[in-house]
Amino acid sequence: MGYSRKNAVQASGGHGGDASSAAAALSAPAAAKPASIWNMQIGGGKKKTDMKQTEVLLFTSELADLIEAGMTLGQALKALANQGEDNSAQRFVAQDLCDRIVRGETFSDACTHHPKTFPPLYSNMIRAGEASGAMVEVLRRIADHYERYGNMRDKIKSALTYPVIVLCFGIAAVIGALVFIIPKFQRVFESLGASLPTPTLILIGASDFVIHYGWTLAIGAVAFAAWFKRWKATPAGRRKVDGWKLRAPLISGIVATGAYSSLAYTLKTLLVNGVNVLQALKIAADTCGNAIIEDALNEARRRVTDGTSISGPLAASGVFPRMMTDMLAVGEQAGDMPASLEHIGRRYQKDMDRAIAAFTNALEPILIVLIAGVVGFVAIAILMAVFKVSSSLG
Repeated sequence: MGYSRKNAVQASGGHGGDASSAAAALSAPAAAKPASIWNMQIGGGKKKTDMKQTEVLLFTSELADLIEAGMTLGQALKALANQGEDNSAQRFVAQDLCDRIVRGETFSDACTHHPKTFPPLYSNMIRAGEASGAMVEVLRRIADHYERYGNMRDKIKSALTYPVIVLCFGIAAVIGALVFIIPKFQRVFESLGASLPTPTLILIGASDFVIHYGWTLAIGAVAFAAWFKRWKATPAGRRKVDGWKLRAPLISGIVATGAYSSLAYTLKTLLVNGVNVLQALKIAADTCGNAIIEDALNEARRRVTDGTSISGPLAASGVFPRMMTDMLAVGEQAGDMPASLEHIGRRYQKDMDRAIAAFTNALEPILIVLIAGVVGFVAIAILMAVFKVSSSLG
C-alpha cells in the first residue's frame, strides 16, 4: 500500500480529518515556506542544504527506527527536523520533506527535490517501499547499502593516506633543501673558487631555478589542475580518465573490483525491492561513477528491451570480467538474480581488499626508493663537491 495523498495526510500525525488539520499539527506556517525561504531563514544566513553520505546514512537509520517505533512518516520527519541544529542540512532537508508530504506529495517524490542528498537509487527504492508497504525494511536496506559503500570508500582512502603523506613530506623536504640548504653550500663553494663536479652543478642549477622561477611552477601547476578539472568534467575527458583508471597499474585492481562490487550490490538492492530490470540498470548506470561502465550498462539496457538477457550484453561489452558475467548468467538461468548479484558483490569485495593490500605493499617501497634516490642524489652531489674542494685545497 503506497503513500498516496490520503496516506501523506495521515502520516502527518492525524488519522482522519483534512489536510489543513494535519498541516496545523506540523506547524502550518512553516509548511507553507518554499525551500529557498527555509534556506535563508533557518538560523539566519546561508545554510547547508545538502547532506553528506554519512549524514544520509544516519538520517535513514534514525527514520527507520522512528517509524518502527510507531511514529507516522510525518511525525518521524518532524522529529528529525527538530533534532538537527539550526544551520544543519538535516534540519533543512527533513523539514522540507515533511512540508511536501503535508502538501500531498509522496515521500519518494519529495526526495527527488534533493538530488544531491538523495540520488536516483534512494528515491526509486523509497518508491518501491511505498508500493509494497515495507517502508521500514526498505529504509534498512538503503542504510545497509550506504554503510557498505562507505566502508568500501574508507578502505580505499586508508590505503592512499600513508603513501600520500610520505610523498608530500618527501617533496617538501626536497624543496626545502633546494631553497634553504643548497644556496649556503653554493656560496661556500664560490668563495673557494674550485671547479665543481657535474652532479653538484645540476643541483645548484635546480636550486636557482626553484628560487627564481618557483612561483611560475606553482602558477603553472594550479593552472594545469584547473584545466584538468574542467577537461575531466567533459564527456570525452571523463571517458579518458575513467578508462585510464580501469587500466592503470596498481590502482586498476582497486577501481575495477570496487566498481564491480558496488554495481552488483546496487542491482541486487534494487531488484530485491521490486524495481524492474530496466529501471535498475538505468539507476545503476547513473550511480556507478565510471563512464566506461555507464556506457556498457546503457547498452545492456537498450538490448534488454529487445529481449536479450543482461549477462550477454555485459559480456559483449568487454568491460566486465568473464567470471562476473558467467555468474550473472547462472542467476538468470536459475531465476534468482539477487542471489547471484550478492555472490558477485562479496567476491569482488574480497578481491578489492586483496588489491588494496597489494597496492599498499607495492607503493610503500616504491615511494621509499624514489624519495631515497632524490635525497641520496642531493647528498652525493654535496659530498662530491666537498671532496673535490678539499683535494684542491690540499
